[in-house]
Amino acid sequence: MTEKQYSILQAALELFAKEGYTATSTSKVAKKAGVSEGLVFRHFGNKAGLLEAILKEGEKRIKSVYADIVLETDPEEVIRKTIRMPFLIPEEEHEFWKLQVKLKWELDYDSSKKMEPLQMALTNAFSKLDYEKPEMEAEFLILFLEGLSSAMIKGYMNHKAEMEAFLLNKYAL
Repeated sequence: MTEKQYSILQAALELFAKEGYTATSTSKVAKKAGVSEGLVFRHFGNKAGLLEAILKEGEKRIKSVYADIVLETDPEEVIRKTIRMPFLIPEEEHEFWKLQVKLKWELDYDSSKKMEPLQMALTNAFSKLDYEKPEMEAEFLILFLEGLSSAMIKGYMNHKAEMEAFLLNKYAL
């Protein structure tokens, strides 16, 4: 990816996150990136192409975030690493993840497929630990952590360390 392509994507990311996808024009993106609108079209085709590039980056990042978890064989480590995942998001990435959350609502974007490998790993871990309903435990934990992540990204959580400790203790980890 060229420096200009990166600048265009960063500008689109910021504007989509702040103003919304539908309210952001390619001319706004070009202006913020310091390039011509024609260059945006040349590299990404249109606004939908920009969005697709950002979503692909999101899929790549989420896979890299949970790849270590999916490959883990110790069931307690699978759960521990899953719980720790949202607490490890660097603040400089909050805008990126804020957009991922916002898109789910604005465009009715279904990202559940991205989470299937993690869902399977957690279900397997809860099953190995003899939980009564491992599928429900896995789904609950993913949904809870998704809400927790949203609160953290929006800056609504003031007691991250205590919440992390609470969750690890809840699962006896």
